[in-house]
Amino acid sequence: MSPLAIVHEVARELHEAGVPSPRVDSEHLVAHVLGLTRSGLYSSDRVLSEREATWLQELVARRRAREPLAYVLGEWGFRRLMLNVDARALVPRPETEVVVERCLVHLAGLAEPRILDVGTGSGAIALALADEVPGARVVAVDLSEDALALASENLARVDVDGRVELRRGDLLAGVAGPFDLVVSNPPYVPVAEYDSLQPEIRLYEPYGAIVGDRVWEQIAREARRTLVPGGRLVLECGDGQAAEVSAGLEALGYEAVLATQDLAGRDRVVEARRP
Repeated sequence: MSPLAIVHEVARELHEAGVPSPRVDSEHLVAHVLGLTRSGLYSSDRVLSEREATWLQELVARRRAREPLAYVLGEWGFRRLMLNVDARALVPRPETEVVVERCLVHLAGLAEPRILDVGTGSGAIALALADEVPGARVVAVDLSEDALALASENLARVDVDGRVELRRGDLLAGVAGPFDLVVSNPPYVPVAEYDSLQPEIRLYEPYGAIVGDRVWEQIAREARRTLVPGGRLVLECGDGQAAEVSAGLEALGYEAVLATQDLAGRDRVVEARRP
């Protein structure tokens, strides 16, 4: 059976299981097993070995159970990086790439900016900023020891010359600064909405990284003492929360508050300047 025929069959199985993007996921899974790119599937005449066929069946079964594709593959791309991913931390998402883009705007022109990443998870934001801003020094904090272990694995994958420090801590507790930028993708899903989330999130991703009530407010309040005058705070927020977050930052005395849309056109990133 050709790779494309296998893709078609796997996509049918995933569709039957209710997977939202069965064709794309099928291409990822088959390409992963064959060691090909997704585009390479269309020109390959490779035949799966018995071992590869068994491996593919195992991966498909996991995806049919609605385990996130990134967890099934064991790694996921984020900006210029390929990161280890598993149930110890959230899957890095396109919305969070927008967070990094907004950070880069504020870091432009700073030779050695000091950055704090609050709730680093897999380390995606911290490592992307260290990778794309060669002089940046980043402190990445998380309360979860499991998440920090995963971030440490990813730190070993990325050549950032020792410029990223991983710390265990509860938000900004014990972090002194000063920093030019504080960034966070905090837990922001209300408890009442948790049961309505996709199975990929609800059944597999860490609850503590998902559900939170106004965690952004605590981060913003504490960030004021760690940011330099004129320093920036950049926060990811839930769909429909940007107006509340923006008003909250203004109430805390931040200036130049701005909301930025994600790729789906939803206000998803809120930023502000410390006076």
